[in-house]
Amino acid sequence: MVVDDHPMWREGVARDLTEAGFLVVATSGEGRQAVRVAAAARPDVVVLDLQLPDISGVEVILGLRAALPAVRVLMLSASGEQQSVLDAVKAGATGYLVKSTAPAEFLEAVHRTAAGDTVFTPGLAGLVLGEYRRLAAGPGRGTGPVGAAEPPTPQLTERETEVLRLVAKGMSYKQIAQRLGLSHRTVQNHVQNTLGKLQLHNRVELTRYAIERGLDD
Repeated sequence: MVVDDHPMWREGVARDLTEAGFLVVATSGEGRQAVRVAAAARPDVVVLDLQLPDISGVEVILGLRAALPAVRVLMLSASGEQQSVLDAVKAGATGYLVKSTAPAEFLEAVHRTAAGDTVFTPGLAGLVLGEYRRLAAGPGRGTGPVGAAEPPTPQLTERETEVLRLVAKGMSYKQIAQRLGLSHRTVQNHVQNTLGKLQLHNRVELTRYAIERGLDD
């Protein structure tokens, strides 16, 4: 699904996706409409602009995730500002590209997003990881009522933990597969199993979980 308030841009992106073999199930130029339409069309991936005429892209992400918890949201925005990126990712975006991205890179990013990978315009991945590390090291880490019990930690296999550490370092599925001598599909399966055990929805949440527990060292 493509959500952008500029008709020519929206139609162009939808056409490029269709020609590349994707099934575009819907398009929208407004945020509230996009959430309603997505609930019915049930897209796997939503390509979303940050600036919309009625509500912000961040509000759209929250609405999409409430209606479709497993949906993957790839931001495609003219803004590459730090706060815009962090706000989108914290709301649940699984990737963020600026609109100056080359068409071939954009299509590859959609493929990777559909496969469950996280994709960022060069330089932005480090920004997001840096923010997660800052939050994990903040004064509120590990604080709570005296005597409060920690929830039991789900048991991950040795291989799942190994993959999780590499995810936390910002590595792609392809890079992890090459590092560990596994197939791309096997790495995906390990990540999906880990998401299920930890009751998380995507790699962005998984990365934050790992960093908060110091697994990115």
